[in-house]
Amino acid sequence: MSAISDEYWMRRALALAERAADSGEVPVGALLVLDDELIGEGWNQPIGSQDPTAHAEIVALRDAAARLANYRLTGSTLYVTLEPCLMCAGAMVHARVARLVYGASDSKRGAAGEAFEAHWLNHRVAVTGGVLAEDCAEQLQGFFRSRRE
Repeated sequence: MSAISDEYWMRRALALAERAADSGEVPVGALLVLDDELIGEGWNQPIGSQDPTAHAEIVALRDAAARLANYRLTGSTLYVTLEPCLMCAGAMVHARVARLVYGASDSKRGAAGEAFEAHWLNHRVAVTGGVLAEDCAEQLQGFFRSRRE
């Protein structure tokens, strides 16, 4: 069991999401932790990078893989402020992430449930949802509210 709480890491992910918002991107932040150490971080960057795959989770996975010089991130936990989409869920399976912790649920694009339950997968990711869900949802709602004004 981790000595550092899920809430601690989620607050750090919220700070990364703010970096996305400051750049005009949808505020989603993600970080990867292994043995209570930060090994990768990211925030949404698809608009600025002109890369449809530059979701916060993918950026964090790439950062961690580069730091560890290994695409397998076995035993790691990914923290993200919004429930991941199917693309990001697939990347977590390929990277062998052990655990996903997310904040706000995404009823339209979220795939944290069914994406990890397919019988044909060769790796399972444990999922904990709803960590600081209200804070994560408010950050997203505030961003879109300000865009509409």
